[in-house]
Amino acid sequence: MYMYYRIENDDAYQIITWVKSLLYDYRNSKDNGKREKEMVQQIMHDPLFLAQKSEPATKADLQVGKDLQDTLKAHREGCVGMAANMIGVKKNIIIVNMGFFDVVMFNPVIVSKSGAYETEEGCLSLSGIRKTTRFENIEVEYQDFSWKKQRQKLSGWTAQIVQHEVDHCNGILI
Repeated sequence: MYMYYRIENDDAYQIITWVKSLLYDYRNSKDNGKREKEMVQQIMHDPLFLAQKSEPATKADLQVGKDLQDTLKAHREGCVGMAANMIGVKKNIIIVNMGFFDVVMFNPVIVSKSGAYETEEGCLSLSGIRKTTRFENIEVEYQDFSWKKQRQKLSGWTAQIVQHEVDHCNGILI
C-alpha cells in the first residue's frame, strides 16, 4: 500500500513552506556528516512506563528526534511510526513514515478530526493486535526540527499512524 500526503489548500506558499521545512529537517537530521554513528535505541515494552503521559519537548530534545529517525530506520520492516516513549524517553515527540520520507513532530496535537471508523492495530512495543477507533481525516499541529510551527491535514493511513503515536504520547495503549 502506498501512502500519500494530501494538502487540502492548494495555496502555493503553503506547499513551498512545507517542502522547505521537510528539506530543512532532512538536512539537519543528517547533521552534515557530523554524527559519528547512528543511535538506534532499544524498544520499551514496559506497559507501566508506556502508560505514563509524556512531557512537552523542548529544543534540547532535538537529539531524541534524531534517535527516533535511526530507530525507525532500523525497524522499517515492521514499523511505520514511533513515539519517544517507545525508546524510553518520556517526551512528546513522534516520527511518522509518510511514504517516501519520515517526519519528526515535536509536541504534536490533533486539532480536528472527522470520519470515525473501527480498525485493528499492532504496536512494536506491545504484542498482538487490538481493536481501536480512528478518524479518517485529522489536522495536526506540531513543531519541526527548526522549531517552526507546522499545521498539516492528513487522511487515511498517515492519519491513522499519527493518531496511534499521539496516543502513545498521551499514555494511551491500544
